[in-house]
Amino acid sequence: MRISDALTGVSHLFLDTAPVIYFVERNPQFVDLVDPIFERLSVDITAVVSGITLSECLVGAIRLGLADLEQAFVDVLQQDEVVFVEINAAMAREAARIRVHYNLQLPDALQVAAALMANCEAFLTNDDALKRVTELKVLVVGELEVE
Repeated sequence: MRISDALTGVSHLFLDTAPVIYFVERNPQFVDLVDPIFERLSVDITAVVSGITLSECLVGAIRLGLADLEQAFVDVLQQDEVVFVEINAAMAREAARIRVHYNLQLPDALQVAAALMANCEAFLTNDDALKRVTELKVLVVGELEVE
């Protein structure tokens, strides 16, 4: 699916961990697919993330002692234009429902619950398993095509 078609009707896009890592670390396999999406963020699409996205993005940088990379993730995910969703009791309950319904791992269920509670129309990931979720449009980076 072409990126422009995938983003049609999307005003709030939840960012899962992998696409953010691809963008910040300039992953050669996926950067050409995520760059056009990130260019649209804060222009006509609002980016939404949770603490799970931030935590997962930081693990590798912290493990390797790469303070500059750690800061790059923080800079991307904690901009004023990015909506940062806090995990609360209502979201935990929704995540449990989603986890049972779709047989997802808890972090994935929490991410989906965060996206739904933030009224996102789409969820950007590279995890095929999340395509089982039907409450929002799941965009898998590896399946997208540049214009």
